[in-house]
Amino acid sequence: MIDSRIKFRHLQTFVEVARQKSVVKAAELLHVSQPAVTKTIRELEQALGVGVFERDGRGIRITRYGEVFLRHAGAALTALRQGLDSVSQEQFGDAPPIRIGALPTVSTRIMPRAMDLFLKENTWSRVKIVTGDNTVLLEQLRVGDLDLVVGRLAGAERMAGFSFEHLYSEQVVFAVRAGHPLLGAGKSFFAELGRYTLLMPTRGSIIRPVVENFLIANGVASLPSQIETVSDAFGRAFVRDSNAIWIISNGVVARDIADGVLVALPVDTSETKGPVGLTVRTDSVPSLPLSILMQTIREAALEISGQPTPAH
Repeated sequence: MIDSRIKFRHLQTFVEVARQKSVVKAAELLHVSQPAVTKTIRELEQALGVGVFERDGRGIRITRYGEVFLRHAGAALTALRQGLDSVSQEQFGDAPPIRIGALPTVSTRIMPRAMDLFLKENTWSRVKIVTGDNTVLLEQLRVGDLDLVVGRLAGAERMAGFSFEHLYSEQVVFAVRAGHPLLGAGKSFFAELGRYTLLMPTRGSIIRPVVENFLIANGVASLPSQIETVSDAFGRAFVRDSNAIWIISNGVVARDIADGVLVALPVDTSETKGPVGLTVRTDSVPSLPLSILMQTIREAALEISGQPTPAH
C-alpha cells in the first residue's frame, strides 16, 4: 500500500533537492522557503522510515536508500506529467495520434467494434490502423512507429522489451467455399489435401509454425501447391471462386462462415489455439486516448469471446 502521508510535493521536493544537491537551490527553483523544503524532506523520511539525504561537509548527498527511491520517484513524476499533458491535450482537441498495428484476424473481428466504442467517447483523436505481418508490426512497435500491436503472442525471442496482455484465445481453421468437394465426402481429410491449392500464412507470420506443426502431426509432410499470403482480401476472393483451402486464423473468416459464404472443414484444430492480446513497449506510457482505445479493444474482445463485459 502507498503511504497516504506521501504527497506530490514530497516527491517533487525530493527530486529537486537530489538534482541540485542543495536545499537552498531547490527552494529557489520551487519558489518556497528553505525551512519548507527541509520540513518536507523530513516528512518524507519519516514516512519512508529511512534517511534519503545525509550531510557531506558543508553540503548534502543522497543516501543509498535515497538513490533507490529517486529512480522510482522520478519515474512517477514523469508518468504523472505525461498523464496531465495527455488530459490537457485532449481537452483542447490536440491529442497525439494513435498508431495501431493489427493482425488480419483482429482487423476483421475486433477493431471495427472497438473503434465504434472509441468514437462514442468523442476524443477527436486521429487513429491510424496498420495491418500486416506480425514480424513487421513488432519491429515498427519497437522503433516507435506504432504505439500498440493487437494480435497473437509472439515467440519469446521477439518479446524482449515488450509486455503482452492476454485478451482471448483463437485457433486456426481450414476455410473453403460452400459446396467444396471435401465437405461431406467421407474421405480422409488429410490424405486429400494434396489435391487442392492451399493458402498458407507467410513464413514470418505467428501462425505459420503452428500450422506446419499441426500438419506434420497429422501425417502431412509436404504440400505441393501453396500460396503464401497475409492478405485477407485476396484469400477471401480466391477461395470463394475456387476449390482452394484457406488455412487462416478463425477471426479472419468468422463473419464469412457465419454468413454462409465460407465453411470451416470439419477437422479438429483445437491444438492450434493461441493467445491474442495487446503488445506494448515496456518503456512506454500510453496517452489518455490510447488508454481509452485499449479499453474499448478489451470490451470488444469480451463481446467476441462471449464473456460478460465488466461494468464501468
